[in-house]
Amino acid sequence: MVEGSVAAPLDLPTHDPPSPICRYDAELEKVMAKVLVTGGAGFIGAHLVERLVGRGDDVVVLDNLKRATRDKLAEPVRKGRVRLVEDDIRNFGAVAEAVRSCETVFHLAAQSNVMGSVDDPDYSITTNVLGTFNVLRAAAEAGIRRFVFTSSREVYGDPATIPVAEDHPVVGKNAYGASKVAGEAYCRSFAATHGLTVQVVRLANVYGPGDSGRVIPLWLAAAQDGRDLQVYGGEQLIDFLWVGTAVDALLFAADRGLPGPVNIGSGKGTRILELAERVLQATGSKSRVLRTPARSIEVAKFVADVRLMQSLGLTPEADPLQHLAEIVPAYRP
Repeated sequence: MVEGSVAAPLDLPTHDPPSPICRYDAELEKVMAKVLVTGGAGFIGAHLVERLVGRGDDVVVLDNLKRATRDKLAEPVRKGRVRLVEDDIRNFGAVAEAVRSCETVFHLAAQSNVMGSVDDPDYSITTNVLGTFNVLRAAAEAGIRRFVFTSSREVYGDPATIPVAEDHPVVGKNAYGASKVAGEAYCRSFAATHGLTVQVVRLANVYGPGDSGRVIPLWLAAAQDGRDLQVYGGEQLIDFLWVGTAVDALLFAADRGLPGPVNIGSGKGTRILELAERVLQATGSKSRVLRTPARSIEVAKFVADVRLMQSLGLTPEADPLQHLAEIVPAYRP
């Protein structure tokens, strides 16, 4: 049962559908290289590492394990397919050592959510800005072939138009968004002054197995435990992205390059109250949905313009939440 009124549907501009295209298959690239993944024990990072190992790459993971555990990488580490370095990207010496003899860097290590930047702003800024500078500097000094920076839809702040194209001004609304804006700026700087080949992917709201602390895992756990689903405001419009598609984009960026920063999203907006209903349906829960005042620090509405993404051959799911039911068991109490 939803308590409170539901906002009227939002009229979004429509675009002609792209020509049919195939999902990017990185396995067909047959790329074998030594790769550094910062944050490789985290949510998206662990999925990326699994794909890299699967295609034969030699992987080094640098992670401080603040929001991750060794368990995610236990099997490839045991088999000698991954070398896990437990250290911090704020430690330049550790980064320089980890990147030695690598060809490609995937930089995912970050304080990776909006509310985390509120709870611990010092960690957020030093990690997302100073840490990113360290990784860029180490990569440039090591002569890295390609550097892939994982940015965020938060760089746009509250968008002036929806859907949001890549040429929209980057005016981060909160500390997390601002730190990603700064990270992109340093990427441009190192590309211009050091000749580093940098690719920037701007991810929408990624979900999938292994995630924690964000709305989908929190609500799946709450619904199965009979607890209320708490909605802040209720007017949010969110672009959800399956983690597999995010990994496709990261691999594509490294293997083939990008024409500039590229939005990686579904291109479809899901209202937060619709998400609540989908969670209740997927879990069979009778939990209530309670609306509380909105949190002003959060961006309320975002839908990515994914025409550039699709033109590259990267295809999002037709239903952004089509994988919701399959990850329910991962969040059982």
